[in-house]
Amino acid sequence: MLCIICITCVLVSSLQRHGQCLSELCDLAQSPSSPSALVRLLQYYSGWAQLRDSLIPDWTPRGKCCTTVIVKLVVSDDCSLYSLMLKVLPALAMGNAVVAIPGVGTAPPVLLLAQLFVEAGLPAGVLNVVTGSVLSLGSKVAQNPHVSYVTYSGNKKDGEILCRATAGMGVPVSLSLSLGATCPFIIFESADIDSAVDGVIETAFKKNRECQWMLCVQESVWDSVVARLKVRMAGMKSVPLLAEGDRKLVDAAVQEAQQQGATPLLHLCGDPIPGPLLPLLSFRSHGEGVTLGNHSPHGQAASLWTEDLTLALEAAKSLSVGAVWVNSHSVMDPSLPLSGHKESGNCIDGGKEGLFQFLRPSSLPPLPRSSPASVDYSTFGTAASAAIIPEGSNSSSTPRSYLQYVGGKQCKSESGSSVCVLAPGGTVLAYCPDGGRKDVRNAVEAAIKVQPGWMKKSPVARAQSLFSLAETLELKRRDMAVSLHSQTGLSLEKADMEVELSIAQLCDWAARCDKERGGVPSVPQSGSALSIPEALGVVGVVLPDSSPLLSMVSLLAAAVAMGNAVIMVPSPKYPLPALEFIQVLQSSDLPGGVVSIITGGRDQLTQALANHSVIKAIWYWGSMEGCQFLQHTCASPLKSLWLHCQEKDGVRDWAQPHASLQEEMWRQAVQWKSVWIPTA
Repeated sequence: MLCIICITCVLVSSLQRHGQCLSELCDLAQSPSSPSALVRLLQYYSGWAQLRDSLIPDWTPRGKCCTTVIVKLVVSDDCSLYSLMLKVLPALAMGNAVVAIPGVGTAPPVLLLAQLFVEAGLPAGVLNVVTGSVLSLGSKVAQNPHVSYVTYSGNKKDGEILCRATAGMGVPVSLSLSLGATCPFIIFESADIDSAVDGVIETAFKKNRECQWMLCVQESVWDSVVARLKVRMAGMKSVPLLAEGDRKLVDAAVQEAQQQGATPLLHLCGDPIPGPLLPLLSFRSHGEGVTLGNHSPHGQAASLWTEDLTLALEAAKSLSVGAVWVNSHSVMDPSLPLSGHKESGNCIDGGKEGLFQFLRPSSLPPLPRSSPASVDYSTFGTAASAAIIPEGSNSSSTPRSYLQYVGGKQCKSESGSSVCVLAPGGTVLAYCPDGGRKDVRNAVEAAIKVQPGWMKKSPVARAQSLFSLAETLELKRRDMAVSLHSQTGLSLEKADMEVELSIAQLCDWAARCDKERGGVPSVPQSGSALSIPEALGVVGVVLPDSSPLLSMVSLLAAAVAMGNAVIMVPSPKYPLPALEFIQVLQSSDLPGGVVSIITGGRDQLTQALANHSVIKAIWYWGSMEGCQFLQHTCASPLKSLWLHCQEKDGVRDWAQPHASLQEEMWRQAVQWKSVWIPTA
């Protein structure tokens, strides 16, 4: 076994010797990364490498046990060295081999670091650096059957192209899209104005920035802030554009803003033309300032300036971003997770939370690889469902017709049609609604009305609702067992056992509600930092065929326990347990709209979920073509995906008691936020 600490000590020494060379290479690439920051990364992740087996039991590197574990890391041409190493080092620490594809500018310092790794004792082949066209190399390397995971850092356009190019290969792809994101810089009236303006100058007008800033100032201090900005900017040296071709972009942005009513604060003349542009917006109340900060498709970070700690914490909690800096900006440390919200990514880097993207539960086999199928993305999910019973047909002699559940009410599908539900022997057992796009739309509208309030409920209140579900399911235990027996052919004894396990799952997730609350990690900077798990929002869940009741209850409870609303699509083969469960939902105190259940064709409903911009994540069990469609389509608008191909992944044993499986579900149900609060 490699001595991780020894390798790290040699690497730290090498970085100190070659620090000047590394800094100059980064400067040439216009990607500044200090050697001290890299040393901190090395020390932090070497500690995790040493303690991985003891502190993260029941998890293994991706792909272990069948083939070489290879994680592919791709960054765009304008991504920083720090962003790349924030992915390389945890991947190595978790026992993976790595293929890194840096951008053109980042390649020289990355190659130097790779050489230092080898000299420090890292075996040849563990860290590999391939230079060239990021996108073409990225898709080619992903085709290798030994690659188990792809993660990308950079701009949104290239990230979308990479997702679509790798769709159908059976490789999970995650994106960190910090480049080009617009981040709010909010100055409240209670701020130290001089310090806040200093912060604006330092961060908004840096030569090299990975995000764009938008200055939001409370009206009562607007004049004071503007006056100080004019003084500071008048004596500021112009920052040149990175490329002459960007001149037209800057001019066009200024002209468009003026056409919309904006007034230039200060005209800077000179050669070269200054590149950074800083939009200024005003707001009246604290709530309006937070709303303004959230009025962006991006959710990378925000900087808040106020001397009121209560206001700072309330605003930080309300902002839909991955990092909040209070009276500070651009503070980074690997001990805290960096998670992009909204269009800023679906990946978590940093902290213990960021390690799990490079791991899988030991009880699960590695994901099988596949070749892309021939999928027409424009027509996927548009075919009519089989065995449709039109509205108005004579149902006097037919079996029971069920209703779906949307917004807390049972209802027919918007199409008015139903589909046959067959018993194991092939006879018609019942009819269920044939849901579609309009039903998904209605469910989303109901969800967005109640999800913010559900998320803000205390963990104890959410736990009580889940306990209520468990109690109601216990009362209907016999009926649910009979439904499972008639639908799936299970013996009554095994069906009753599945109901019992479902009740236990609800109780387990109720107990977890107030146990998983993040933490306060130690950081080298003065001050305090918080690591907070938050709900994703609205989650679409396309359920598996196996264990139809237990799988549904397990996934529902995981999502709801963390404050999400869910739209559930039952297995077309076995929808009745989910439809019978509607009675349990109606008898509980769970708010209407937190859970909706829509039946119908799996492909049709998957297509509707994928194309709805409000849905933040999709958990999918289905066909290989469905997985490929989601990878291709959910690149924009970006969604978090948890994909399972039932044809290749095999049947998951939902009755397994492994703690890592529950932890995997919990981690799929949350996104992370870091809050920095300096004290000096």
